[in-house]
Amino acid sequence: MNYYEEIKNELINNEVYKKVKDYSKNKNDLMTYYNVGKLLFKAGKHYGNGIIKQYSIKLVEEFSNAKYGYRNLFNMRKFYILFQNEKMNALRTQLSWTHYRELLVLKDMNEINYYIDISIKENLSYRELHNKIKSKEYQRLDEDVKKKLILKEETKIEDFIKNPIVIRNTNNIENISEKVLKKLILEDIEHFMNELGFGYCFVGSEYRIKIGNNYNYIDLLLFNIKFNCYVVIELKVTELKKEHIGQIEVYMNYADKNLKESGQDKTIGIIICKKENKFIMEYASDERVYSRSYELL
Repeated sequence: MNYYEEIKNELINNEVYKKVKDYSKNKNDLMTYYNVGKLLFKAGKHYGNGIIKQYSIKLVEEFSNAKYGYRNLFNMRKFYILFQNEKMNALRTQLSWTHYRELLVLKDMNEINYYIDISIKENLSYRELHNKIKSKEYQRLDEDVKKKLILKEETKIEDFIKNPIVIRNTNNIENISEKVLKKLILEDIEHFMNELGFGYCFVGSEYRIKIGNNYNYIDLLLFNIKFNCYVVIELKVTELKKEHIGQIEVYMNYADKNLKESGQDKTIGIIICKKENKFIMEYASDERVYSRSYELL
């Protein structure tokens, strides 16, 4: 079998197809590169892995196109190896080849499937996908949540709150007060809400509420569209303390009484602190309160 000619024909057919079938480029790209990867894998068994370099030199010369260089052919082979146990029609064609290239750094198919699903759900660019992988988003999910995702069980709002929550500190500020922490979050509120999961809308910061004759201020107030509830966020730059739970419970109860409308679910509270204290959380009476540590990046 002439593997080189087979590979060249696959690539030529793909170039022609892309010119006349623009609406389904992704699907044809993925099928082509999967098939090329399969041929490269088989050729490597016969001639050794050095054959990729030989083929890449010839292809770049014949096509006058650097995109068929060694690195891309190597990635096509890796793409086939990674997905060879998956059915071709299971490949999600909503994602481009560039998206799939970002996934090639991973080995765990459960992790890969997580990023594929979230890329489609959130319509991520390949750069946004790259940043999620780089931040080790999947690894920061609880192990029980990962099992739910694998088994396709129903998930809850708290399942997708990362731990630790990564907060960007682009100016490398060293003295972090609650005021500074809030400022860092507000500078990139979209990133912060993504750290909490999906479906969040920003309502306000220093959200003023009146309890009796006194005014109090909720650090951050969000609303989650998917789970149809308000979310109270309190920021602490210390280890979690029992009084923090009492404080956020008051704010949650206020939101339920004065903000929540009929048909909406009860408010949840998230305390973001420098260090968690699982012993305190174990004895917290309200199961709608969650704590997460933060990490500055």
